Amino acid sequence: MTRTEGTPIVAGIDPDPGKRTALAWAADEADRRHLPLLLVLAQNVPTPGYRPAGGLPSWEEWNKALHASGERVLKEAVAFVESRHPQVPVSGLLAEGHPAWVLREQAQNATEVVLGSWHLSALQELFTSAAVTLPLIAHAPCPVVVVPESEHITQQPPYFVVGVDGSPHSAAAVDFAFEETALRGAILRALYVWHPPRLGVLDEDAAAQDCRRLLSETVAGRTAAHPEVELHHEVVQGHPVQVLAKASEHALGLVVGTRGHGGFTGMLLGSVSQGVLHYARCPVITVPHAHDQ
Repeated sequence: MTRTEGTPIVAGIDPDPGKRTALAWAADEADRRHLPLLLVLAQNVPTPGYRPAGGLPSWEEWNKALHASGERVLKEAVAFVESRHPQVPVSGLLAEGHPAWVLREQAQNATEVVLGSWHLSALQELFTSAAVTLPLIAHAPCPVVVVPESEHITQQPPYFVVGVDGSPHSAAAVDFAFEETALRGAILRALYVWHPPRLGVLDEDAAAQDCRRLLSETVAGRTAAHPEVELHHEVVQGHPVQVLAKASEHALGLVVGTRGHGGFTGMLLGSVSQGVLHYARCPVITVPHAHDQ
């Protein structure tokens, strides 16, 4: 495969040139996978009928200035990637529209979409113009990587964490986690988090044994496909979001399915997926099930 073949890694660019952590992650990923990198900057623009009073710029002037600023941001981002990985083919796209919908469109032909996160509160995530992450993950047909802007401290030897619950969504996450771990030469920790019902169960030992069986069935066969990956798997009791966030605190990344047994019927994004996006301090990779694509 040449470096210009294959669907690209797509990176959502922040206008702030000081925020480069997600861009660096995307560039490194494109280099590891021998894929091109597409940098996307989405800009919301005022409507054509906008005519501010008081001598402020007209819509045409504002739009022109916004476009020039966006081109400059993209040029600087491309230069950053070229200096980090000169062998990675990189291009830029300046698009008008809400970032969530622009990136969703680009995700239709992407291997992964990478964007930054600043740990917005739940209310901020839902009710401000920065609400990009959840709509994108809910609809993207490819994995979405959300990288915290502040770099976290990883441990040696390096490891990934993947959440397993026996659902098809977590099976897809496990597949991707093995692939990503193999690319990094890291260790993979597969965690089945058992959260007992509020009223308890009649036989906790039997329930725990059932969890271990589901975990073993989910990882079965994948170790043969990736014999180079050192796998650690365990069943942990507790709240899935808290356990996964804690386990991945110093990980290279946390991989989860977009939905699972812990979600609520009718929700586009599972409750665990949403929770770890708010609480995890490492990159979070959400992987859709094949039927969602």
